[in-house]
Amino acid sequence: MIVAVLPAYNEASCIGALLTSFCEAIEEEGKPCRIIVVNDGSSDATAEVVSRFKGRIDLDLVNHEKNRGLAEAIKTGLFRAVETSEERDIIVTMDADNSHLPGLLFRMVRLVREGNDVVIASRYQKGAKIRGLSLYRKTLSIGAALLFRLVMPISGVRDYTCGYRAYRAGLLKNAFREYGDEFISEQGFSCMVDILLKLRKYDPIMEEVPLILRYDQKKSASKMHVGKTVRQTLQLLFKRRLGL
Repeated sequence: MIVAVLPAYNEASCIGALLTSFCEAIEEEGKPCRIIVVNDGSSDATAEVVSRFKGRIDLDLVNHEKNRGLAEAIKTGLFRAVETSEERDIIVTMDADNSHLPGLLFRMVRLVREGNDVVIASRYQKGAKIRGLSLYRKTLSIGAALLFRLVMPISGVRDYTCGYRAYRAGLLKNAFREYGDEFISEQGFSCMVDILLKLRKYDPIMEEVPLILRYDQKKSASKMHVGKTVRQTLQLLFKRRLGL
């Protein structure tokens, strides 16, 4: 079973197109797939749009009454996925704004089946393409990637921050058993980095595939506060480097 976790906040304009692509990809591949959408206190029609797909795909809609932020949405989704998955299942996280394309998911799943524990859709592998992202954001992302590879290297990983990933469910189960709520303890977008850093202790096999990032298909406003994210990420790097 493939379990996809989508954290969503005010994505009514995007998530319908994403779920439609999911339906098409699932039909083409013929593989069982369950989608967990965590509606993180959206003030728009995100929940209503998602609910329309309940008859078409295996869909679990989880609602936060108030907006708690990306880290809490990821935590809720991964908790639900881990609780309802078997050891051999594959848990995928991806953005709900239609910038991550579901077609790549099945290539990532195959790589997990071939022996990898974590597969990351990477902006820094040969064949990756990025559409619609500003030069400023691209430059920040490249700088962050170089910094992490220098200070906290992980074999097989170049892209520490992309949220489009496939995990062997058994690996996440082990991490949640050990860390509990503290497995996802960082706030904001830096939580995706911290997940990788905490998984390092299990010596997982990690691989990357080239990502086609379609930011030009994103119709909703960006949820990332760049300055705050940079600050949080540097603080995280400092803490983990010191073993805190």
